[in-house]
Amino acid sequence: MKARLTFAMLLLAGIWPLHHSKAKTDTATPANDAGTSAQASDGNVSHLPGPSYLIGPEDTLHVSVWKEPELTATLPVRSDGKISLPLLNDVQAAGLTPMQLAASLQEKLKKYLDDPRVSVVVSQMNSQRFFATGEVQHSGALPLLPNMTVLQGLATSGLTQFANTKKIYVLRSVNGVQQKLPVNYKQLIKGEAMTQNIVLKPGDTIVVP
Repeated sequence: MKARLTFAMLLLAGIWPLHHSKAKTDTATPANDAGTSAQASDGNVSHLPGPSYLIGPEDTLHVSVWKEPELTATLPVRSDGKISLPLLNDVQAAGLTPMQLAASLQEKLKKYLDDPRVSVVVSQMNSQRFFATGEVQHSGALPLLPNMTVLQGLATSGLTQFANTKKIYVLRSVNGVQQKLPVNYKQLIKGEAMTQNIVLKPGDTIVVP
């Protein structure tokens, strides 16, 4: 009798830690999944504009109104700086940040909806451009991503086999005055003269002789 009781107690003692350990593992799993999801989300939005980004003509916006699929749409910003939405017709978008535009739309929609919730995301930054000319594979206007450097700009435009990589320069207009900023591509790709790897601004022109 005593032997059976001892065996039963040992069996219970062995089962409980196993069950307890499994419960801990099951509980921890959602937290790990959430962490992976957050990391993936961060990776996906790394090229989205920051909160201070000003919307411009030709940008593409995704306007989402919570629980109102008819009012949710992806829209281009017209050359006059406005977008067209159901109920509201033309709304000024250029010159505002995405959060400012969302607040403006939310306020206007209060006439038609109870507690409207609006979010605005810039899905394409077509108003932010730089230019490339000369011995490049892709000349003309090119999309300017946030914090894009001249080296990244050259990677986007590409260079021809005839490019003089020692005499590249960036033309930039400052208060109506043209500045010429030298760029030695050969030094940059070696990790030298990194002060020349300037962050491009809208309207900059990379010239490759």
